[in-house]
Amino acid sequence: MNADISESVWDALADTQQEAANLKARSALLYAIRQAVQRWELPQEEAAKRLGLTRPRTSDLLRGKLAKFSLDALVNIAASAHLEIEIRVKDAA
Repeated sequence: MNADISESVWDALADTQQEAANLKARSALLYAIRQAVQRWELPQEEAAKRLGLTRPRTSDLLRGKLAKFSLDALVNIAASAHLEIEIRVKDAA
């Protein structure tokens, strides 16, 4: 049995470095958005209105259904949630 060790779960799940980078960015945004929405302590219908989403789409977001959201969509949702996005780029180890 040969066990490969990955730096993150996304590295282990992704087929390419590019896919892993996209998953990492999307998961970080989704997590931050979910935290912000939970702090609002609003019913999903009200949170959906704030985010400019339908209630089912908001439900997918709050349930962490990452595959249903592109990076662009999450950036737009984060902006609707009044979150400031900061991107850091560094050389890979």
